[in-house]
Amino acid sequence: MTPHSKQRDILGLVGWLIVAFAASAIGAVASIEAKSFYGELVQPAWAPPPWLFGPVWTVLYALMAIAAWLVWRTGSLRANRIPLALFVVQLAVNASWSWLFFAWKLGALAFVEVVVLWVLIVATLLAFWRVRPLAGVLLVPYLLWVSFAAALNYALWQLNPQTFG
Repeated sequence: MTPHSKQRDILGLVGWLIVAFAASAIGAVASIEAKSFYGELVQPAWAPPPWLFGPVWTVLYALMAIAAWLVWRTGSLRANRIPLALFVVQLAVNASWSWLFFAWKLGALAFVEVVVLWVLIVATLLAFWRVRPLAGVLLVPYLLWVSFAAALNYALWQLNPQTFG
């Protein structure tokens, strides 16, 4: 572990928070009408209320950023380029899901994409775990939520063929 100054660590944390929440913002742009759209869909009995998504995703993006920061500050950027590259790739895939599902109403493609996202999260979690176990643990709630989101995506797609064609 290389020594880091407190200022560098704080700036690094802020940087990873910006990266994570930038991905969130990209997805949010596609989700502007999500609450009303989601409310109009035929839903499975186990579907959460629309108000729950914002707080859950806020916590998850914060945990993701902290996990990436822990990996970033362990060793060098070069030494951890694969885990951090996986992190950035899965963030990009995460951001694209909202566009597929909410903006473009492509239920099948959104489902395929969320399965790919799930695989990328598992790969990122394992890569982070190898560098810093706590960083891997911080991604577990994200993996669980995306597992649930994949099931919900599938159910909504199947229950609303007129919307997702």
